[in-house]
Amino acid sequence: MYNSKITGLGYFVPENVVTNDDLAKVMDTNDEWIQERTGIKERRHVLKGTDTTTTMGVKAAKIAIERAGIDKDDIDFIVFATLSPDYYFPGPGVLVQRDLGIKTVGALDVRNQCSGFIYALSVADQYIKSGMYKNVLVIGSELHSHGLDMTTRGRGVSVIFGDGAGAAVLSREEDNSKGILSTHLHSEGQHAEELSLIAPGMGKRWVTDIIEDNDPNDESYFPYMNGQFVFKNAVVRFSEVIMEGLKTNGLAPEDIDMLVPHQANLRISQFIQKKFKLSDDQVYNNIMKYGNTTAASIPIALTEAWEKGKVKEGDLVVLAAFGSGFTWGSVIIKW
Repeated sequence: MYNSKITGLGYFVPENVVTNDDLAKVMDTNDEWIQERTGIKERRHVLKGTDTTTTMGVKAAKIAIERAGIDKDDIDFIVFATLSPDYYFPGPGVLVQRDLGIKTVGALDVRNQCSGFIYALSVADQYIKSGMYKNVLVIGSELHSHGLDMTTRGRGVSVIFGDGAGAAVLSREEDNSKGILSTHLHSEGQHAEELSLIAPGMGKRWVTDIIEDNDPNDESYFPYMNGQFVFKNAVVRFSEVIMEGLKTNGLAPEDIDMLVPHQANLRISQFIQKKFKLSDDQVYNNIMKYGNTTAASIPIALTEAWEKGKVKEGDLVVLAAFGSGFTWGSVIIKW
């Protein structure tokens, strides 16, 4: 059986920087309030009429493919993780295939929100391990800003999220001691509505009813989050799934060279860092400048860490995420 190895990484974020002071101009909030609760100082928002979830994903993918040292036609399969697709359907995977001009390979969309990139990596890893594919393009991309309630009513959620995309190329690795050692995925659907966006959806309302109502106070179109409940579950599940991955490979927390957690909240990352007794050099966070980019957060952070030389050959790298669903997961990598 083969192993899969990350051979190329890339990311893209919009140029438009939105600071906490900028948000204070449109809602009742301030820099101190936001930083104290989330650790976020600024985020990037796409300007209307410029990028989409797909185009950001394409830009990140081009960088990853080039760094992998392969041609776009060497890509055998595409896995695209997002909660903010350009269209209700089709998904962005096929749009990436079209826009990159890749041959008619398969394209799969993953809807696991904050855990999306972890799930997408796991899917790609299994395809490569089985021998079915040699090079899989994995993308996490999100355009949150167009769907946020940018008023005081929505400040508890809207100050958190930013736009951006990250991508990785997974390639076949003959050496089983290198690459992705294992992936671990979980879900707990009984808490699905604690972090959710109900509309538009086909579950409870007819489209004709939505159009006829045209209710400006219908908050089901905006993200909802039970913040304290999500936080409490996140710190538990993060710890569990990281330990699960380490134990599966006969490893311990002190073996970790770099932990790249989903950038949900700096306080969650700091809690996990303290629990596992990791130094600042062993954990990479960038939520301060990008906010929570959901499925894009891990590939953006991983790419930055690699670009800065913080992820090196031979390092044990751990990726972990928790989010809506609830879903959570981890990936253990020997770089």
